[in-house]
Amino acid sequence: MSFVLDPLPYAQDALAPHISANTISFHYGKHHAGYVNKLNELTKGTPYETQSLTDVVKNTYGNPATVAIFNNAAQNWNHTFYWRSMKQQGGGPATGQVKDLILQSFDSLDSFSKAFTDAALGQFGSGWTWLVEKDGKVSIVKTSNADNPITQGYNPLITLDVWEHAYYLDFQNRRVDYANLFLTNLVNWDFANQNLVNKAHL
Repeated sequence: MSFVLDPLPYAQDALAPHISANTISFHYGKHHAGYVNKLNELTKGTPYETQSLTDVVKNTYGNPATVAIFNNAAQNWNHTFYWRSMKQQGGGPATGQVKDLILQSFDSLDSFSKAFTDAALGQFGSGWTWLVEKDGKVSIVKTSNADNPITQGYNPLITLDVWEHAYYLDFQNRRVDYANLFLTNLVNWDFANQNLVNKAHL
């Protein structure tokens, strides 16, 4: 068994003009693919070679001896989840059960949007901003570098990649514009609701 680069759930130009085909080409075709290739190299001949991606992330987390495997496995997981967190003609207010849970945890949908954008801006350096569920409640968490909230018992619903390579070609240093646009034009609330019912196991 080897780890594969999952196909994008849409064409590389499907998110334009919000995220360009040029950005997707580099981000998916170079960065994401690089993590997959390196993971296969690092896990060859090890017990991790036959495990699911989710299990590799969980089983290598926090172990200095497997930090390289964790980083590449988690970045593969995070990116695959990120692509699915967006869709063509997405964005807008949350829907379904996710909307109900957001309203239980935040004063309003606008308050949630501000908190999510603030979290994305507040992530120092590289990392990820997540909407997660745990024990029937949703919250926003930030993770640095390759870290993934599944290692802390959270159920991820959506994520925003705030590594610079995710947005710099289109937005330069304007992370705030990228984060706002993710919520207004790209986020896939159908995927978020699906993850409430069936936790993502990549």
